[in-house]
Amino acid sequence: MKKWLQSVYSDGTGHYVSEPYPAKGERVDIQIRMLKNQSVKHVLLRSKEFGIEKLTEMKLFKMKNGLDYYKAQVRINDPVYRYQFYLVTEEKIYYYTQHRITDHIPDESRDFVILADYHPAKWIKESVFYQIFPDRFFNGNEKISVKDGEYSYQGHPAIRVKNWNTPAVDYGQTHALDFYGGDLEGVIKKLDYLSELGVNAIYLNPIFASPSVHKYDSLDYYHVDTHLGGDAALKRLIKKMHEREMKLMLDISINHTSSAAQWFNKENEFYQACVGAYQNPESELRKFYFWDDKGNYDTWCGVKTMPKLNYGSEELRRKVYKNRNSVLKKWMKEPYGIDGWRFDVADCLARNEVTDVHEEVLKEIRQELKSENPDIYLLAEDWADCSEDLKGDAWDGTMNYYGCARPIREFVGEIDLFHVRNPILSRVTCKMTAKQLAERITQFYAKLPCSVQYQMFNLLNSHDVTRLYNNPQVNTEEHRGAVMMMFALPGCPNVYYGDEILLEGRIDSTESCRYPMNWNRKEEFTEIYEFYRKLSRLKRSSQAMQDGGFQVFWDKDYIFAFSRFTEKEVIFVICSTDDKEYEIILPIENYGLEHFREKEDYFGIPLDTEKRDGKIICHIKPHQSYLITVPIEK
Repeated sequence: MKKWLQSVYSDGTGHYVSEPYPAKGERVDIQIRMLKNQSVKHVLLRSKEFGIEKLTEMKLFKMKNGLDYYKAQVRINDPVYRYQFYLVTEEKIYYYTQHRITDHIPDESRDFVILADYHPAKWIKESVFYQIFPDRFFNGNEKISVKDGEYSYQGHPAIRVKNWNTPAVDYGQTHALDFYGGDLEGVIKKLDYLSELGVNAIYLNPIFASPSVHKYDSLDYYHVDTHLGGDAALKRLIKKMHEREMKLMLDISINHTSSAAQWFNKENEFYQACVGAYQNPESELRKFYFWDDKGNYDTWCGVKTMPKLNYGSEELRRKVYKNRNSVLKKWMKEPYGIDGWRFDVADCLARNEVTDVHEEVLKEIRQELKSENPDIYLLAEDWADCSEDLKGDAWDGTMNYYGCARPIREFVGEIDLFHVRNPILSRVTCKMTAKQLAERITQFYAKLPCSVQYQMFNLLNSHDVTRLYNNPQVNTEEHRGAVMMMFALPGCPNVYYGDEILLEGRIDSTESCRYPMNWNRKEEFTEIYEFYRKLSRLKRSSQAMQDGGFQVFWDKDYIFAFSRFTEKEVIFVICSTDDKEYEIILPIENYGLEHFREKEDYFGIPLDTEKRDGKIICHIKPHQSYLITVPIEK
């Protein structure tokens, strides 16, 4: 590829669009930049207005640090404004979309996109999340902890784990009824620790009344579980967090409830009303769930203790998200005022073989909650290609398994998180190349509007997957590279509790990633703690890391490298899973750099470079990763 072609760049952030969140009908300036060259004769902006193709010639308006900047003004008349660039030379035309540059006309599936009247949670790009599984984090009030045998659920007794440092055991032994005693008061007492770590947002796994330790089977959405401190503890936590300018996101499953929930309880009048009314189509209570004429009900994934909610019921919609005192709105209002919702199994929500109102419900949830607070963050759990629900009219973002956790974990030596569950697919093992990693990441990001890309929730570990570093097949240095990539991809990073101290765990079950937090471990793992701390502070202080450009510049063999950049700073992330030393070219001129002078606060081993034939050559050591911040000198 010609050298100037490698430097072509634009995106939908405020660095290249004068107003990245315009109102419909507003005029905006769109920019593109590239290395100064004699080949390009015209730059055209190709868009569609009311279905009709439109070409607008862009004008060269600025030359800076060896880069040419072109600009055109357009009017955003459509709710979704799509565009691509035509780079016209004497020999041929090059076509530039979010995905790549081609010398043939591309389809429109990966066009640049500006969303009119779109209201994201703008604070996300500056956030570093810390995910807490409440029962396993810290016991702040021993008096409210679950007592041994306090109650039984589905024939199994509640178990109080008396020794906090006892390793978590598998579901078959305790049936998710093993309680360590972590609570919200414990989170409050550790806010200083979290502030020191550099995080400024907390994602809490479910806290509503529930018989299980994970609490994805809610009994009552309207109250915080008393064993976690009740409603009063949540109120105190939010107050303390907001005083520190920290955000709080709660987790909820509105796809299903517990079979012992107040709306569905086989032991009381609610269940009797449902069963007794199954032939009565007028019963609103019956319509909260899916019943057949024999009294059978639908469930989430066949789990009988988790009956699926039926959003064909208008009354259910009112109770969950439409009414002023609905479940989702209650916790957004005073005296609480949460900052975000994470929706469990969001890909399953409001759909089954009987009723599919998924798209309708998602749009209604957004409309209702954004009208209450435009800055509320709406995060969905979806492990696959969820781009259809990320068009600006539903979720703000998703837990980025698809474009972050799954490909990065595979690049450093694991089987894909979906394949590992399958007895056929898990047999096929081959080392992922850098080009495969680049394609996995960029093909997904390119399908999303740019404003949505920066709303993604990037992660490596969670309460649902074993911790990457606990896998003995994963190289320690390559794990550090995986963490760098997770922090540096567009979106916000999520640190699963204990990752910063390499919390113990196994890799044989889901429960093996839910060990209790080891508060005596920090001194032993100071280096990895400081690594996370420095990355957190870089994310919160660097505009390049927050909404800077994103470009893969090297993806050969087993060396993957990308950049985040503004006109003032470039951050290079280079990760090797190769067994041998490797040389790569650092294309500093593409970012307006005349000299390469890395800052001293590097995040890996120092980068060994030399200048050869006018190029900056980097010597990449086997299995090493580098994150280099470089100021652009005026």
